[in-house]
Amino acid sequence: MKLVGAHVSVEQGVSNAPLNAHDIGALSFALFTRNPSRWVSKPIPEAEAERFKVNCAECGYSPSVILPHDSYLINLGSPDKEKLAKSRTAFLDEMRRCEQLGLTMLNFHPGSHLKEIDPDACLDLIADSINSVLDVTTGVKAVIENTAGQGSNLGYTFAQIARIIDGVEDKSRVGVCIDTCHAYTAGYDMTTPEAYEATWKEFGDVIGFQYLSAMHLNDTAKKLGSHIDRHAPIGTGELGIPFWRMLMNDPRMDGIPLILETPDEALWADELKLLKDLQEA
Repeated sequence: MKLVGAHVSVEQGVSNAPLNAHDIGALSFALFTRNPSRWVSKPIPEAEAERFKVNCAECGYSPSVILPHDSYLINLGSPDKEKLAKSRTAFLDEMRRCEQLGLTMLNFHPGSHLKEIDPDACLDLIADSINSVLDVTTGVKAVIENTAGQGSNLGYTFAQIARIIDGVEDKSRVGVCIDTCHAYTAGYDMTTPEAYEATWKEFGDVIGFQYLSAMHLNDTAKKLGSHIDRHAPIGTGELGIPFWRMLMNDPRMDGIPLILETPDEALWADELKLLKDLQEA
């Protein structure tokens, strides 16, 4: 079963996220548990955390279909010692918020070398950062999101993600979220049956499907291999409806959160319906 959903608003509190997801017919959802553009945010009141859990239960969302996303400021591979320390502190706070909400995954962008350190050294630093936070938390999996490779961002090749996973000590607490827009603009073509199978074969060979924990479903406004991250509504970008039909009928993506991050929130209900309609009976 394809658990398609969207990254929903938490305006007026995280407890509204499951209600907002339910309103558009989502079977999964993503959310920010804190302001993604600030280093420090107010704690979640315990009463609000309890309301979140109650609303999730009443709307039928188990922790396995919820994919929180961390702050955009965090760089777990920062070459600057002060910014690395701030990033690790913020990432730990994100993990503890997930623990408080009873969630089991935290999605994050791996990090950037900022052209100041060797990319491999940066990847190893990211793994060290993950280890430092997993050591003092429980129950929450660190889910690495692939990037488009824009600027000095790492994690745009399967090999880079595999190197990070290699360095994580507790393999049971690390996973991968594949963003379809990022993958395509990073150079992974999936628009024909042959290209689609070749890309997923490489994923299986290099990373392994046991690590596939979630996906972000985004069409792309930019070309193959452009390394530019510009999401587009489903079916309106470079990926094309044949790709979405292949994805929605691929059993390897059953049972994990499949999250829309497309740019027009007003289209989400229609996009969810389109994706569901592409599934063959």
